[in-house]
Amino acid sequence: MLASGSLDRRVTLLQRQISKGALNSDVEAWPEFGTVWASYKPVSDGERMRSAEVAATIEARFQIRWSEGVSVIDPTWRLRFAGRDWDVVAVKEIGRHEGIEISAAARADRVAS
Repeated sequence: MLASGSLDRRVTLLQRQISKGALNSDVEAWPEFGTVWASYKPVSDGERMRSAEVAATIEARFQIRWSEGVSVIDPTWRLRFAGRDWDVVAVKEIGRHEGIEISAAARADRVAS
């Protein structure tokens, strides 16, 4: 079970939305889905090297409480945390509807838009 005290960060979930613009071109937007409490754990340098990531990428794992609303998160989503937009890399359920672990990556030079 996720300890309430460990969920001490606020993250905003962003769902990718594609609409048609002028000349029928795709226009990408990232509307806010909601803001939730989460735990945050940066991935160590050793883990980053083993996964062959470039140095300009920051990786972390976030855990949030499971709910039917957030159970639809997948790697097409982003989350906003600490002034950065993070790309969701992987999502897995913790226990049986206890929580969701989100692996995410952000470019060190990219700030939230």
